[in-house]
Amino acid sequence: AFGDNLKVRFSVVRKVFYTFLHHKIINWLYLKLFKINDTPQKIALGLGLGVFAGIFPGTGPAASLFLAFIFRANRASALIGSLLTNTWVSLVTFLLAIKLGAVIFGIKWQEIHGNGASLIKHFSWLSLFRLSTLKVILPVMLGFILIAFCFGLLVYLISLALIIKVRGGHKKEV
Repeated sequence: AFGDNLKVRFSVVRKVFYTFLHHKIINWLYLKLFKINDTPQKIALGLGLGVFAGIFPGTGPAASLFLAFIFRANRASALIGSLLTNTWVSLVTFLLAIKLGAVIFGIKWQEIHGNGASLIKHFSWLSLFRLSTLKVILPVMLGFILIAFCFGLLVYLISLALIIKVRGGHKKEV
């Protein structure tokens, strides 16, 4: 009876904590994205570039800041986009990238997946330069590039519309 009562109390405390944390994160994102003193286009572009860099494996915050600098986008929103998607989205989109790359290269996706698993199992630095390895890496990387581009473009368009709507159509010029 005492243990069950303790479990219920812990469960309630955990729910309150997660609700509070969720509210704080949403509030922080709102303040960071909608209250940035920049044009909606630059903020949305930064967010889209950040999502692109976050989805593409091996890149992330540093790449998003570099892309934001190159394209003159908002660096804060690029960093936020990268941090929101970095790594965990790459893991989710991995199989999709394999399948998309396989379709483009005209290879069965199971073959790419099997060769990739073999490459990891019998890894050596010299094996990275073999032609058979490129048959695995190129389709997967092309798949990731296309997926990251599509998600980045989608985030750009949605965030641009949201920022303009939240700001009431007013552009903040720097």
